[in-house]
Amino acid sequence: MDRLVDRCCGLDVHKDTVVACVRTPGEGGKRAEVVKTFGTMTVDLLALRDWLVAMKVTLVGMESTGVYWKCVYNVLEDAVECWLLNARHMRNVPGRKTDVGDAQWICQLVEHGLVRPSFVPPKPIRELRDLTRYRKAQIEERGREAQRLDKVLQDAGIKLSSVATDILGKSGRDMLAALVSGTKDPEVLADLARGRLRNKLPELKRALEGRFLAHHGLIVSEIIAKLDYLDEVIGRLSVEIDRVIAPFVAEAALLDTIPGVDKRTAECMIAEMGTDMSRFGSSARLASWAARCPGNHESGGKSRSGRSRKGPKWLGGYLTEAATSAARTKDTYLSAQYGRLKGRRGHAKAIKAVSHSIIVAAYYMLERGVPYEDLGADWFAKRRPEAHAKRLARQIELLGYDVSITPHAA
Repeated sequence: MDRLVDRCCGLDVHKDTVVACVRTPGEGGKRAEVVKTFGTMTVDLLALRDWLVAMKVTLVGMESTGVYWKCVYNVLEDAVECWLLNARHMRNVPGRKTDVGDAQWICQLVEHGLVRPSFVPPKPIRELRDLTRYRKAQIEERGREAQRLDKVLQDAGIKLSSVATDILGKSGRDMLAALVSGTKDPEVLADLARGRLRNKLPELKRALEGRFLAHHGLIVSEIIAKLDYLDEVIGRLSVEIDRVIAPFVAEAALLDTIPGVDKRTAECMIAEMGTDMSRFGSSARLASWAARCPGNHESGGKSRSGRSRKGPKWLGGYLTEAATSAARTKDTYLSAQYGRLKGRRGHAKAIKAVSHSIIVAAYYMLERGVPYEDLGADWFAKRRPEAHAKRLARQIELLGYDVSITPHAA
């Protein structure tokens, strides 16, 4: 087997230890192998870096083990080229599995070029990624707390969500504060409604009559306090994200022109895939990395329907949200694509196809520095007008009419 790297290292990373195997040219054309174990404290990782530099290692491969690889990668990336490897691509021979054996196996795979590195964005993008992911987690937590609030009100017989669209609006907040303070009179509570909600005063009086006990008030007050705290956290994180994303604000503005992609989604997309599209090489490779395309399943010369693999969880969620929003837009190519596919393939596959179009568009927009240009809702008809006309004629003939198609004179 050809050897592509003369001096390489394989790291088996754990929480408290890192086993390093280095292979270098030896005497008589043979390979010399050295195995050492280091700790994962910063001092130990600096010693590992100095040892790799002394061994003149040019390439280090490590398995993506949870979050434990991150501190190792951060220390080594400035001194030597580091490859983060997918664990699914490095299955060892079964039996006699040890940490030393895993490090030796990783080193041999890197030495012969049998693995490909995973995408690890540069430091500024990684910092932005940490912030956007944590903000997303806090937004989801806020949604869960809002659902808990409605569950407590339902348990108390308060059907506020059946009448008011948003129980956390100004009117809802005033009613909840009055309930917590001990006000139980439905007429007094309903009179706190504002704006158009005052048109529903009779329904509000019926909805606010229940069994709101002392323990309900305690739980509701704690939930509202947590919601206020989460709102403050999300606001502070958004301010910090605006500061960190400042070097990439032009790219974020370009992505914001895609239907279904807003400012927050554009920030999250940049945090997940970066702005340097040369890392992927083509839009097809970017879509494949994001798992926004069908899988390959060929057997016996026949191609069957292949299920998409599991791609980046965070990016997939952002693309699905953007595609769902784009499907609801009017007179756009993406909404037309969704409507064209939904009837034949279903909602899920139509949304995945729209998200594929979004990420392909994002690739060319970031690569060329141009905004999004919509093809229009009638693009599928204009693409092949003769075929579209024949399809419509067949539908009319099925209704019992004769149709003749004559094109207009030029």
